[in-house]
Amino acid sequence: MGSFTVVRTSSISADPALIHALVNDLHEWPAWSPWEGLDDDLERTYSGAESGVGAHYAWKGNRKAGEGSMEIVSSTPEQVALVLRFLKPFKATNDVTFRITPAGGGADVAWEMTGVQTGLMAVFGKLIPMDRLVGKDFEKGLAQLKTVAEA
Repeated sequence: MGSFTVVRTSSISADPALIHALVNDLHEWPAWSPWEGLDDDLERTYSGAESGVGAHYAWKGNRKAGEGSMEIVSSTPEQVALVLRFLKPFKATNDVTFRITPAGGGADVAWEMTGVQTGLMAVFGKLIPMDRLVGKDFEKGLAQLKTVAEA
């Protein structure tokens, strides 16, 4: 069993409230999420609150996209926290936090995911660390968030 933390940061020249809105509303994620495009036929289901605490998003797709859900569990102007649950290709539950810190004319944004790898994923994690597995996705997502927010 091994715990992990993956963090990536980016400086975005946009109003922190706009950045918060893009993260806090799961309907906005297709505009910047690094996993969009993995499956053209991805099934998306939104439920719960429209945005913020209680907003829920579930997806089901091909082998690349997998299946899972996420729910916003806390939201302040400086932070949005989610619980991310994967069902396929492997089961896992991770905590995800976006920290939005006003800086200059925009904000510094940190995207962090923490969790514990068990069973087969714990063995796999020793071969390929989670940071290497998803770090580039976080970088791509933050770059796309920056593009959308600064447009």
